[in-house]
Amino acid sequence: MPIFSYKGMDRTGKEIKSSINIESVVAAKAKIKSMGIMLIDIKEQKAQGTSSGSGILNFGGSVGVEDLAMMTRQLATLIKAKIQIVEALSALVDQVDNATLRLVLADLRQKVNEGASLAKALADHPKVFNSVFINMVEAGEASGTLEIVLLRLADFSEAQVKLRNKVKGAMTYPVIMAVFGFGMMNVIFIFVIPKMAKIFTSSKKELPLITKICIGISEFLQNYWWLVIAGILGSIYLTLKYINTPKGQSQWHALQLKLPILGMLVKMINVSRFCSTLGTLLNSGVPILTALTIVKNLIPNVHMKEAVEKARISVSEGATLTAPLVQSGHFPALVTHMIRLGEKSGELEPMLKIISENYEDQVESKIGGLTSILEPIMMIGLGTAVGFIVFAVVIPMMDLNKIN
Repeated sequence: MPIFSYKGMDRTGKEIKSSINIESVVAAKAKIKSMGIMLIDIKEQKAQGTSSGSGILNFGGSVGVEDLAMMTRQLATLIKAKIQIVEALSALVDQVDNATLRLVLADLRQKVNEGASLAKALADHPKVFNSVFINMVEAGEASGTLEIVLLRLADFSEAQVKLRNKVKGAMTYPVIMAVFGFGMMNVIFIFVIPKMAKIFTSSKKELPLITKICIGISEFLQNYWWLVIAGILGSIYLTLKYINTPKGQSQWHALQLKLPILGMLVKMINVSRFCSTLGTLLNSGVPILTALTIVKNLIPNVHMKEAVEKARISVSEGATLTAPLVQSGHFPALVTHMIRLGEKSGELEPMLKIISENYEDQVESKIGGLTSILEPIMMIGLGTAVGFIVFAVVIPMMDLNKIN
């Protein structure tokens, strides 16, 4: 059933804005009138689902991953309780708080009620449900294990957002320190140093080199601050523009893999995503070639993406999954060895789960280590900058005191 948003006034004259889930606008008007509300305006809300998804870290457009995971878990519970999908979706429409998700669920319910499969209905909303979600639901419907698949999806999406939040959390402190330090340095050079420079120049005494450099930086920032801002913004724009080209993206992603500490972290995150996604898809009954295509589209690093594509081609030709991964040099030897053992023993899915869990733990450890390294580096950097300014000011001040 469609959802209608309306505006009206109650008997006390208070303005009411709300929505109602009912079969037609006529029925909606009658229902609103029976509630004692004088209707001012009413319109049907439309679910938006035309934009294409862009991977698991953007699991939903205006629908948060937490909302989506909770809805998925609730839907799995209702289906496990032998409630029909249409009735389960109806119950969820009345429960979810996210307005966009509520509209999408109402649209899903209508399409499923008209005879469409749940997977087909989900495919009409790629901004909310990405290819992993749709393919797993399709496999669950085909195998009769939809509730199990939905629970796996909820666990999977929660694990992905947990990893993303850890990476963001690790970078928050260094970014704040860098921005604060840069801002303070600019305040000192633009407002404090010029006042000190007047005192030094009035003494007509030869200034130390460090003081001259400090005053020169200050004068440049005062006169050409706009050039500094333009240079920073221009550099960021040109860098991002170049990175978005195929050649620039390839070079940038290659650099990411070679960076000390960060390179290993990038590999770990990509390997964890590869193993967890592939294992989840295979466990849900998705064919391996389809699963590899989906996984390839979810890996951000283009070089590791190419390795997965070569692995997909290898499997389609009857060869092993492992050989192209080994040849790429981007997948650790332990990972490829365990995948090879999983292929030989027919236990690939459990092996992938073991690898992903192990690498998730390693990612947590690396992120913690990265944070502990970045904090003293930032402190040393700020201390060095402050020390430079202090010496630039103190040395000529001491000379002035000697004269006095």
